[in-house]
Amino acid sequence: MRQDARIFVAGHRGLVGSAIVRNLVARGHDALLLRGRTELDLTDAAQVNGFFESTRPEYVFLAAAKVGGIVANNTYPAEFIRDNLAIQTHVIHAAWRAGVKRLLFLGSSCIYPRLAKQPIAEASLLTGPLEPTNRPYALAKIAGVEMCWSYNRQYGTRFLTAMPTNLYGPGDNYHAQNSHVIPALLRKFHEAKQRGDRTVTVWGTGTPRREFMYSDDMADACVHLMTLPEDRFVALLGSDESVSGRFEPPLVNVGVGEDVTIAELATLVRDVTGYGGDITFDTTKPDGTPRKLLDVQRLAQSGWQARTPLAEGLRSAYADFVGSQA
Repeated sequence: MRQDARIFVAGHRGLVGSAIVRNLVARGHDALLLRGRTELDLTDAAQVNGFFESTRPEYVFLAAAKVGGIVANNTYPAEFIRDNLAIQTHVIHAAWRAGVKRLLFLGSSCIYPRLAKQPIAEASLLTGPLEPTNRPYALAKIAGVEMCWSYNRQYGTRFLTAMPTNLYGPGDNYHAQNSHVIPALLRKFHEAKQRGDRTVTVWGTGTPRREFMYSDDMADACVHLMTLPEDRFVALLGSDESVSGRFEPPLVNVGVGEDVTIAELATLVRDVTGYGGDITFDTTKPDGTPRKLLDVQRLAQSGWQARTPLAEGLRSAYADFVGSQA
């Protein structure tokens, strides 16, 4: 991407989008197209079409999405499938109409089957039942993968999809009920320390294993993918299964390649926040998927790997949370 290329970052104020913007700015890109929700409603097809027609982006990072943890997914399943389907449908279609050179659609590792073989390779897509607690969100993201694949096949677009593992970092959502596990734990342990609580209760058994990636690492991986030379980028776009006979979606896992148990994560968060009490587990609450570790060989073969250790990233995330409370 040229430094003066017109780049639209959809969802630039969220955890993912804000990290991508920081990365692009640091690389000298000075023609970023950024619109807040009040300026551009991505669930409104007319607004999206008008934006693309007037600004003509050359590259698109589709990071906008309705996201949340287990509680939010269980509470608002209709919104999770409706809003995400609308956002990605409108942006992907408008990108094709506007002649966008490359698009990167950001999804989630929850697109893979609940009991997928570990580590989870891209070929595991559609090979088994999904985790019920986030199935509406996962199905929306799977539809986004298929939409990019279909537009590539029919129209010759260069739309790639990236499935990040569990993300955390600056600008995260720290809502007590609707956030993901790391921001939820950071808030819970911080507030317990302030109150002087003797124990902190964590949902589930503590045994599920999760992979966590610092958001700035994720952003660097995304920009790396979007700036690959043409032949290497096209090689990631998969194939037309009706011609090749192979199941090769335009999909790249983005992760760190290692995981921890929720109990181990809770201990790390306790240490980072300086909480001195005990940790208990509420086994009546759902665990979710037993394990989600991504196979990141495809990303590594493209020349990229994560750099931020979990403990270091948690310290940065906690400093961000404390600053957000000031």
